[in-house]
Amino acid sequence: MAFKNLPKQTQGVQLLQRSLARGRLGHAYLFTGDQLDELELLARMLAKTLNCQNPVKISGVATDCCDECLTCRKIDSETHADIHWARPESKSRIVTVEQMRDLMQQIQLKPTEAGYKVAVIAAADRLNMQAANAFLKTLEEPPPKSVLILLSTEPSRILETILSRCLRLNFSGDGARPLDAAQADWLEHFGSLAAGEQKSLLGRYRLLDTLLQKLAEIRASAGETLTARSPLEKYDDIEKDLRDKWEDELTAAIEAEYRRHRADLLLLVQWWLRDVWLHTLAAGRDLLKFPDNSGAEIVARRINPHQALENLQTLDQTQRLLHSNVQEALALEVSLLKLHF
Repeated sequence: MAFKNLPKQTQGVQLLQRSLARGRLGHAYLFTGDQLDELELLARMLAKTLNCQNPVKISGVATDCCDECLTCRKIDSETHADIHWARPESKSRIVTVEQMRDLMQQIQLKPTEAGYKVAVIAAADRLNMQAANAFLKTLEEPPPKSVLILLSTEPSRILETILSRCLRLNFSGDGARPLDAAQADWLEHFGSLAAGEQKSLLGRYRLLDTLLQKLAEIRASAGETLTARSPLEKYDDIEKDLRDKWEDELTAAIEAEYRRHRADLLLLVQWWLRDVWLHTLAAGRDLLKFPDNSGAEIVARRINPHQALENLQTLDQTQRLLHSNVQEALALEVSLLKLHF
């Protein structure tokens, strides 16, 4: 895929192509957005544009790739010798210092078959402290003809020392994303359950079951989508070490994508609880995120503003806990039992 094939040219893409046309390519970029796989696609497009054998040019400068030459195909399949990737490892779900040292060693070498060496760090917010510090020296003094691309859906978790050394491009689009039909239906069902009688534990565990079922669907969907895109699906006859590496990367990518969608789902619940809080304050309907969801108003009649605010604090604490190695089901169970309905 090339930049020209994108269904919508975001401001980030326009700025990137403008920089290429003016010969103002940065040595380090931070691509931020809502979908990690979309950011990986954009990183591939930039790597292909820089090294394409038949690029689209403006005033003699490459601004897009042909997406058909041997170089473009190699970059798409992640078999190009000068394009290197680092992704969170499967067990720790972090980008380790060993990975970064290996990546930096590779980027210091001269290109073997391309004009530019490119290093892509997917989920850069998962760099641990040692890995981030090992990366800083190369980030400050990158070798010539090299480009470093960091990808993140949670840039607030990246060290400021790294953020300050990267050109940041946002590809999340304009404004908040509207709920799709499935999200709206699920939230209405969740609100309806929460609005029911909550005097017994049975009601709480129905809510928990609804949440866990949705998370199971999200994990299955992430696994199906990313597995279909994995090079494991394209190549059968590969060496064991490479297969193991790709399997580890796939497992890590699925976990990272699942965690991102889990955070989005819990944020949806937080917005709904915010509506509950606003109802307890008798705020105007124009301030509500989901004015048509009657469950929030029913719950608000049973609790006071202080309890509604505690609900928001509980969900916020749960989100933070889930970034650690806490057991997911237990953390969600404790959280739902604490909520005031």
